[in-house]
Amino acid sequence: MNLFPEEMRRDPYPLYDQMRSSSPVLHVAPLDLWMIFDHEGVKRALTDHEAFSSVVTPVTGKAPDWLIFSDPPRHTKLRAIVMRAFTARSVAALEPRVREVSRELLDQQIERGEMDLALDYAGLLPTIVIAEMLGIPLADRARFLRWSEAIVNLSYAISGGDEAERMMSEHAAAKDEMEAYLAEVLKARRRAPKDDLLTRLVEVEVDGERLTDDEILGFFQVLLAAGTETTTNLIDNAILCLIEWPEELARLRASPDVLPSAIEEVLRYRSPVQIAFREARRDVEVHGQVIPAGKLVVPVIGSANRDPQQFRDPDRFDIGRDPNPHVAFGQGVHFCLGAPLARLEARIALSDLLSRLRGLELASKEPWEPRKPLNMLGPARLPIRFEPGARSAAAG
Repeated sequence: MNLFPEEMRRDPYPLYDQMRSSSPVLHVAPLDLWMIFDHEGVKRALTDHEAFSSVVTPVTGKAPDWLIFSDPPRHTKLRAIVMRAFTARSVAALEPRVREVSRELLDQQIERGEMDLALDYAGLLPTIVIAEMLGIPLADRARFLRWSEAIVNLSYAISGGDEAERMMSEHAAAKDEMEAYLAEVLKARRRAPKDDLLTRLVEVEVDGERLTDDEILGFFQVLLAAGTETTTNLIDNAILCLIEWPEELARLRASPDVLPSAIEEVLRYRSPVQIAFREARRDVEVHGQVIPAGKLVVPVIGSANRDPQQFRDPDRFDIGRDPNPHVAFGQGVHFCLGAPLARLEARIALSDLLSRLRGLELASKEPWEPRKPLNMLGPARLPIRFEPGARSAAAG
């Protein structure tokens, strides 16, 4: 079995169907890891913290010391800090700015009648938003994107080999850059605090102690990657789904109030994050198979979200699907803290794209190239054509 060729990463679902029915729990001997494919098993791996730890050890060594690779009680304390920036009120307050950024980005492209959705819009919108939340100048966004790519490419650590070593080396170089960059920014924040997330991380105390610069760097990396890559893929995947299912696109245009439900269906049908990482704390039995203690476990979120035991007609894209108990943002204490922001950005982005661009179609017949990270599903580039609409700023 090989999950990594382009054609399989573009459409892994036939393989997922095969594995769920024949081997819902699979030991991949060459990598010495265990994959779980069904909804029940994936949900357990994500929520049963007595059996499965988030502190993982891939074949290349220990995972980074990040929030997502920590367990309670440390995880509980660290998550409480950054959650303050992602409360319902905080996220709602971002809506006017997200709308403004979306309009500005579309205004730059709309008269052309074509654009690369991934590069010209979907990749930029969340990058600009998270940069402003952190308090980093927009002039540095190209550097942000490069760093983000180096961070998410750490997913290659599960595969081992030359590619994994290369990605680890690229991340090490990017981490050195981020460390030097942040050192200067944090000095400035300590001298002159601002109303941004980095200032809050500098000033916050946990059990009477301030975060170290290394801990802040860990937060910075997680927020940078999770705050950009997931939403970029969500927007791109939504447009792919709607072009692939024109009757659902027509249904959404006729009933825009269904948009929140449509976003949940994109999250299920073409999940931006395909896999998570856990480690067995002890020998754990799942569907009759015993996963030995200390082994790397890979819950396959993308497969769980197409499990026919949980979803009726799972390979149909249905924007009105209800109920829709997908696990695209994880489950339990590690549920994605940026989920409300990702949903807000996707709602605004898709509302703008569908109201301002008509006749949407792919501009290339060539199969799209998957994004580099092994744990993500989405196109690296997505050329689209459309009927040009009005510039919103000029119209306003």
